[in-house]
Amino acid sequence: MAANLSPAPQAGLIDFLRSGDFVLAVAMVLVVGMMVVPLPSPLLDLMLVTNITLALTMLMVSLYVQRPLEFSTFPSLLLILTLFRLALNVATTRLVLLNAEAGRVIEAFGNFVVGGNYAVGVVIFAILIVIQFIVITSGAGRISEVAARFTLDAMPGKQMAIDADLNAGLITEADARQRRNEIQRESDFYGTMDGASKFVRGDAVAGIVIIIVNIIGGLSIGVLQRGMSLSDAASRYTLLTVGDGLVTQIPALVISVGTGILVSKAATQASLGNEIGQQVLGDPRVLGAVALMMGILGLVPGLPKLPFLSLATLAGVAAYVSAQSKQRAALAAEMANLAPVEAADAPKGPEDVMNLLSVDPMELEIGYRLIPLVDAAQGGDLLERITMIRRQTALKLGVVLPPIRVRDNLQLKPKDYRINLRGIEIARGDIQIDHFLAMNAGMAAGPIEGIPTKEPVFGLPAYWIPESRREEAEVMGYTVFDPSSVVATHLTEVVKQHAADVLTRQDVQSLLNNIKTEYPAVVEELYPALMSAGEIQRVLQNLLRERVSIRDLVPILEALANYGRLTKDIDTLTEYSRQALARAITHQYVSQNGTLSVLTLDPGLEQVLAAAVQQTDQGAFVALDPGVAGRLLKNLQGQVERLMSSGQQPVVLCSSKVRLVFRRLIERKYPQVAVLAYNEIVPTHTEVQALGTLSVS
Repeated sequence: MAANLSPAPQAGLIDFLRSGDFVLAVAMVLVVGMMVVPLPSPLLDLMLVTNITLALTMLMVSLYVQRPLEFSTFPSLLLILTLFRLALNVATTRLVLLNAEAGRVIEAFGNFVVGGNYAVGVVIFAILIVIQFIVITSGAGRISEVAARFTLDAMPGKQMAIDADLNAGLITEADARQRRNEIQRESDFYGTMDGASKFVRGDAVAGIVIIIVNIIGGLSIGVLQRGMSLSDAASRYTLLTVGDGLVTQIPALVISVGTGILVSKAATQASLGNEIGQQVLGDPRVLGAVALMMGILGLVPGLPKLPFLSLATLAGVAAYVSAQSKQRAALAAEMANLAPVEAADAPKGPEDVMNLLSVDPMELEIGYRLIPLVDAAQGGDLLERITMIRRQTALKLGVVLPPIRVRDNLQLKPKDYRINLRGIEIARGDIQIDHFLAMNAGMAAGPIEGIPTKEPVFGLPAYWIPESRREEAEVMGYTVFDPSSVVATHLTEVVKQHAADVLTRQDVQSLLNNIKTEYPAVVEELYPALMSAGEIQRVLQNLLRERVSIRDLVPILEALANYGRLTKDIDTLTEYSRQALARAITHQYVSQNGTLSVLTLDPGLEQVLAAAVQQTDQGAFVALDPGVAGRLLKNLQGQVERLMSSGQQPVVLCSSKVRLVFRRLIERKYPQVAVLAYNEIVPTHTEVQALGTLSVS
């Protein structure tokens, strides 16, 4: 027979009874019941002692926690204990007025604390109320209010810092989620403490009202119902009422102190006692000055010598002990610096300096008016767009882009942004944060009212328009971008232009290690037997400069392995790699209907270029007559403007002999123009359409 492995029904009930939720529920029911059901004196004594114990416990926890969030349940406990004290007030009032007694605890407080004198008891109770209501409660409430306000104001900056660290790769998504949750908990805690401090203030007011009502009620009952004299009734009921007030208000005062300590904790790294000991008693000069002043006051005629001289001696001993401790610590540090350091251990000084030498590969600096673009709390999504740019760069170019750090720069104009490559500015733009960029892509019906500007990527004329005119601009045929899209598009184009400069030897090594897991044969044949990582890097950089994707790395490595034995010329190896990627290169510029629209070179121009090729140590270059080169570039400018105004990508088609030198001739002025060779065109499913011819005539 198979055994029954299902849990017993009683197991869930037992776990529930053992849980804290059940205990809390029972405690709340008992607290409410205390207001209705009369309690015997022994049980009331136990409840009063419990109240004192809980108050001291909360004070000790407040002292020893390092951060307020470690005691995040404090506001709820404060409400529960306040309700508990009010229930005790109701229970003791009922017992005092009915039986003219309230247990041994209250009677002991009335006789021992105030010496059986109800007048003294009233004064002491009034002093306690003044201390709690005016000093502690008021100060704790103000601290809670200011802390809540400052915490809420600091949330956007903290969120932006977390998003920046996440985007920079310094933390993981799990870490970012945890830090955001902690910030939200901190905001909720201080906001709740701001409201919970009102419980303490209300408790103090309730204590005053309760003692006045109890004294008046006790006098009335004692004189009118029990036939006591006015002095006897005042002595009996006032003493019990004051004892009741002291028993309940002293724990309330303790909890108020705990509230003030908890909300006034700063960013301490240890418990409050250790922090105070280190900060107040850590300097022997302070203690020495105190000892000197106390000694002088002890010698003044008329003042008691014993207290002053005793404290002067104690402060002097503490100063001596503190000085000895500092000397031992300094000696230990000096010995540690003189101790020999093993070769494997790097000295701390150079490490600190070396950290200052690190430079971010790419960086985006923004003016302070553009902070809402990266602040998620204000609807900014620029950090998410930058994350997508890194993914798109990996998918389209095959380059793992390093984290792009985003930071504000007060030296910039409020609406400007700047893109840096290894600390050097490579691009800049300005944004109208409350406007949209309307750009004429060649299909606009007419001009639109707005702030004239230039699109930051290609420098085309555009307008900054308010959001209210966005639909109008779209209807007129303008392409409209929000500010985040403008910055993200500009950053994407800059990344494409400088992808070759971002690629390092370490990146190449990582790419080779990654591809080796699936294609070990080609990697082992090529690297390091035929080519070094630096030579492979130069080939890949040449491809990236012309925006050829290196994501499909296998054909490139196979081409280098095939021709690496024949030549070491990087330009020649790059051309062979382009031929291996012919299908991908053609697909990059072919339209949806399979047409490749190109500009061709005049045969006479190709002969002039071929004759002007010069081979140098830095590669092949063309040395043209300045007049010929000027006419060629002017002709190219007209053709490029014509194609771009019609929304077409300018592509030049020429022979493989002059492709590289022609590209280098025009790349500085027209980096967006693609130059393809005839042998890079895949004949199948590709129709070449010539839109013009470049010549020097």
